[in-house]
This record gives sequence, C-alpha cells and structure tokens, in this order.
Amino acid sequence: MEWYLIAGLIGVGFLAGFVNTLAGGGSMLTLPMLMFLGLPAGVANGTNRVAILLQNIAGVKTFRDNKAINLKVDSRLAIPAVIGAIPGAFIAADLNEEIMRRVIAVVLGLMFFLVLLKPKTWERSMIADPERPVWWQYLLFFFIGMYGGFIQVGTGFLLLAGLVMGSGYDLVRGNAVKKWIILLYTPLALAVFFFNHQVDLKAGLILAVGNMLGAVVGAKFAVSWGPKVVKYFLLLALVVVTLKLFNVF
Repeated sequence: MEWYLIAGLIGVGFLAGFVNTLAGGGSMLTLPMLMFLGLPAGVANGTNRVAILLQNIAGVKTFRDNKAINLKVDSRLAIPAVIGAIPGAFIAADLNEEIMRRVIAVVLGLMFFLVLLKPKTWERSMIADPERPVWWQYLLFFFIGMYGGFIQVGTGFLLLAGLVMGSGYDLVRGNAVKKWIILLYTPLALAVFFFNHQVDLKAGLILAVGNMLGAVVGAKFAVSWGPKVVKYFLLLALVVVTLKLFNVF
C-alpha cells in the first residue's frame, strides 16, 4: 500500500475515532475509505471492526482514567447487547442493508428532534449510579446489540439514546458506557467476520492507528467540556449521518 494511502487511512481513522467517541457515525467515513481501497463491502464491514475494537480499548481506558465510567455498574446493560451482537453478525449477509439504513435514518432523525426538544435531558450531570435496569431496557439493548453486530453504522447513536433517555445517563458517561458496550461485543462480531474470511487485517490495523488516536482525543474532549458542549457535537453528527443515510450527498 502506498504511503499516501496509509496516511489517508490513518487520517480518516482519526476523524472516525473522534466522532465515534463524542457521538457516533464514524463508520460513515471509514467504510467508504476501505471500499475506495478496493475492499468489497462485506470485507470492509468486517475490516472496520478491527479498528473499532482497538479504538474502544483506547477510549474506555481514557474515560476510566478520568473516572467517567464505573465498569462494575455500567456493565449491566452490556450483557444483552453482547448476546444480541452474535446473531446480528451471522445475519449480516442475509438482511437487506438498504432497508436497515433507511430505518436507522428515520430513527436518527427522530433522535435529533428529541435532543432539540428535551435539551435538559442531554445536558444533565450524573450524580449517582443509575438504578438497576428493568426488563424492557435489557430487551432494548439486545436489539441495539443485534444491529451493532450486523453493521456498525449508527450503533453509537442508538446506544446513546438508550443510555441517556432510557437509562438516565448524562452524555459524557453515556459516551463512556457506549464505548464499553461496543468493546465487549465487537470481538464476537469480529470473530464471525474472520471465520467468513471478511477481514483485511493489514488495512484494519492501519486504520486502527488513527481510530485509537481519535478516541483518546475525543474522550479527553468530552470529559473536559462536559455534556452541554458534547450535545451540540451530537446534533451536528446526527444531521450529517441522517442526510448521508438518505443519500443526500
């Protein structure tokens, strides 16, 4: 691979890691880049998980170092998401991706208006640990995990909505828990893609260099600036990703 392609892959990875840590939708950058390098869509989807895995290791460590996550408490909603990711990865080749993308675009559009109409919900600060989840929250995160196993695009937004609006987290801690959940289920999804020979490990590791750097910078930004600033970044990301999913550009 030529040096300028390597540099471009790392640069795109950095942007994706930063965006994924503060909001979501970074895979909208990395998947087209991987396909631009000549990887088929299925292989790009699998290869992207290598960078996602390492990105979330770096992001979770940074959040934990800044005491923005309590792994013992915050792992409860990760269990159903991890379970859901397994069938999601297996059906990745069988489900109509275009229909899924349109459904997620509508959901993200609704989420944008929820952030606008209920800003205090997204700006609050976390004082105590959330209460123990109830049955419907476990079910919700199972289906979010299933979608995450299928295709990474939009998963971060769905997890944030579930954590902030459904479970009482603030945006900073919600982003931290989001990365922890994705970190836990990504190895399982990645194993399925490896089994089906849909991973280019070299491209994935190069992309991961940028993703990890972006995740560290994004996590420090979130902790330093707090929920109010992160909210505006989330709104911007929601608009861009929703328009992209509707093929506006």
